[in-house]
Amino acid sequence: MKVLFDARYIRVDFHDGISRYSAELAAALSQLTPVTFLIHDERQRESLPEGADCLKIHAPTSAKEPWTARVLNRYKPDAVFSPMQTMGAAGRRFGLILTLHDTIYYRHRTPPRDLAWPIRLGWRLFHLSYWPQRLTLNAADVVATVSETSKREFERVRLTKRPIVVIPNAPKLVENQKSGASVAASGPTNLIYMGSFMPYKNVETLIRGMAFLPDHTLHLLSRISPARRAELAALVPLDARVVFHEGVTDEEYERLLRDNAVLVTASKDEGYGLPLAEALTQGVPVVASDLPIFHEVAAGGALYFETTNPGDFALKVRELGDPAVLAEVIARGTEHSKMFSWDRSARILLETLEAVARGSA
Repeated sequence: MKVLFDARYIRVDFHDGISRYSAELAAALSQLTPVTFLIHDERQRESLPEGADCLKIHAPTSAKEPWTARVLNRYKPDAVFSPMQTMGAAGRRFGLILTLHDTIYYRHRTPPRDLAWPIRLGWRLFHLSYWPQRLTLNAADVVATVSETSKREFERVRLTKRPIVVIPNAPKLVENQKSGASVAASGPTNLIYMGSFMPYKNVETLIRGMAFLPDHTLHLLSRISPARRAELAALVPLDARVVFHEGVTDEEYERLLRDNAVLVTASKDEGYGLPLAEALTQGVPVVASDLPIFHEVAAGGALYFETTNPGDFALKVRELGDPAVLAEVIARGTEHSKMFSWDRSARILLETLEAVARGSA
């Protein structure tokens, strides 16, 4: 079976969610079956397995993208997987799996700011209605997504006629994760937020909640624009400890997670919540807004608060000061995290690739 894996969404500066999903799933799948990876930039090889077989084609933002299937036909693949849904499928002569991670941009239509303005405009227009997405997804044999929550939402809005398979996101494996994080019996005092600062992420609630947590420090890890930082800094309560890290490496992120920490998020909407899964794998408790997707990802490894209530957020953080509560949350989270691994996700993907190659999906 000849498999093509679309690795063109791997970033060459730093990973975002799609980029990391692509790189981790690519590495795991290559351990199970021979794979040829589609790239558009030679630097993407650095995030792929050593010696990976790569095929260089146009970028996914190219005007050629609607005709990608015609380009790939000449290489005679049996099955193609893309971690996104934008690959042109017209005229294809191979099995195709397209991926839609979530429907969050139908509720929050602001596109990624690093895209060119014509693409940003097209993004907004595309998400005004479900019908363009339906046409795109129905051109595949199977639609993949990353969570049962997303699958249920796709089914609720009748987003596709194709079978939907869940190929879960998973935390990145680290060598020393089994040793567990350092969390004081009196409860964690470092509050770790990893994520963007878009309005629906609701970081404002975390910051306002620090008024009730003077003995804690909120660490905001991700890169942030000067204007957005000024907006949030103006909300920091008097005497509260809030640190803007302006971006961290994977090593720094792991170190902060393992230093008497709790992973926190107040997001109003989410497609998955990978930082929660990463925290659980490290034996780190989570305090999160009460969203269905967070219950799927974290289950009993988190305490949940009313999304826009800073006082309730602070109350849940303080509950972790009870040694019995802390121990139970960490134990439940550690057990639940075993459900998610890139090997398991890659095996689901391989089974689906084999099915579409046979035409039996």
